[in-house]
Amino acid sequence: MNIQLVPLHYVYLAFIVLIIAVMVRRKDTTIICVAGIMTIGLLAAETLSGSVAGIFNSFIYAAKELLSTIFIISIIVAMSRVLIRTGINEVMVRPLTRFIRTPQAAYWSIGLIMMVVSLFFWPSPAVALVGAVLLPAAVRVGLPPIGAAIAMNLFGHGIALSGDYIIQGAPKLTADAAGLPVASVMAASVPLVLVMGTVSTLTAFWMLRKEMKSSNAQQQTVKLEQPSTELPVAPESHSSIEVHTMPLHLRKAFALIVPLLFALDVVLMFVLSLQGGDATALIGGTAVVILIAVSMAAHRYNGSEETTHYLIEGFQFGFKVFGPVIPIAAFFYLGDAAITELFANPLPEGSHGIVNDLGVALAGIVPMNGTVGAITMTVTGAVTGMDGSGFSGISLVGSIATMFAGSADSAPMLTALGQIAAIWVGGGTLIPWALIPAAAICGVSPFELARRNLKPVIIGLTVTTIVGIFLI
Repeated sequence: MNIQLVPLHYVYLAFIVLIIAVMVRRKDTTIICVAGIMTIGLLAAETLSGSVAGIFNSFIYAAKELLSTIFIISIIVAMSRVLIRTGINEVMVRPLTRFIRTPQAAYWSIGLIMMVVSLFFWPSPAVALVGAVLLPAAVRVGLPPIGAAIAMNLFGHGIALSGDYIIQGAPKLTADAAGLPVASVMAASVPLVLVMGTVSTLTAFWMLRKEMKSSNAQQQTVKLEQPSTELPVAPESHSSIEVHTMPLHLRKAFALIVPLLFALDVVLMFVLSLQGGDATALIGGTAVVILIAVSMAAHRYNGSEETTHYLIEGFQFGFKVFGPVIPIAAFFYLGDAAITELFANPLPEGSHGIVNDLGVALAGIVPMNGTVGAITMTVTGAVTGMDGSGFSGISLVGSIATMFAGSADSAPMLTALGQIAAIWVGGGTLIPWALIPAAAICGVSPFELARRNLKPVIIGLTVTTIVGIFLI
């Protein structure tokens, strides 16, 4: 499979390296991404005006791709705010504290539940569902919001999505491209998914636990050395209209109704075979209904106006979170379909997109043997996942895997290894805009979450690749 690389490929790769280096240093990358978009636009359009226009058009493209995610996050946040301010949230999570008593239990409970739900409905709707119900209980017992976000990411977007054993979208794409039965790729992926999941989640848990111990020790030292004399700060009100104190029986009723409605959503997903965007839409619509019902009960005659206020607050939060991400997403989308949609197909004939071309080129410059093949498949999968969609490059990964397969037995293992690497990197554990749902629901920075996930994921991929070498 010969791919001709043009200056566009090398410029894109150079900006990727620069962006990653800046992210590691925890600096803002917006200007670099805009510079990258403009440079690529200049090479693609060959006019300055086309290059400048490409900046705006790429932003619009990224916003359209992210719009459904922005909406579900905004609506869930709006619903969460009214539940918190009316005291319903407190009543709702109280029973969960019987089972989630420690931060450690909260981490594993959120992760395992997220994994199970994601296996059936994919992670996007699962994040909204699990976050709305379990996050308050987890925070209450001492798990930092970043810890909950890490658990949701690694178990949902990592373990569940990379195996995809129920919906089978990922293994079908890779298996078809490799010319293999889906069952063989799924069977080969089982030990790899187990190793990757175990290593990454345990590493993340160990790092989180170490940080929590250090933080607790520092807080106790501060208390001993300098007793606090500060008065409690009153909670910030969201409008001039105060929330009516709801009777306890109403709070208990809503605390029962809210989880039941989401449970009904799960049943409907099974019955109607709703997945992905359809499942997300059902959860989003349910959240709007809950928001309206609670607002009307809490604010009575002002319920209509206050419902609008909560929605405004939710959308302000959503766009504030996504604002810094859109320029970055716009740049990385140029590595896939956006380049041909925004510019007049500047890539050579036979190209599969900038990122996929780079993956093919990488595979073409290494020797053909099992060990190098396994390493190459991991790196190639990771490269194709850098556009933020774990699924966009896995067909290419499947076709490349057949090139390195020395035997029929090794082909499924190499295919599964590339699939796992592509989805762990691009499906929502490392690329900032792909993990925004979990970050936004938990109220943490997506860039900080990506940085926290980096070491566990890299360690996991390294160990999984070594295991894959021995299994080939």
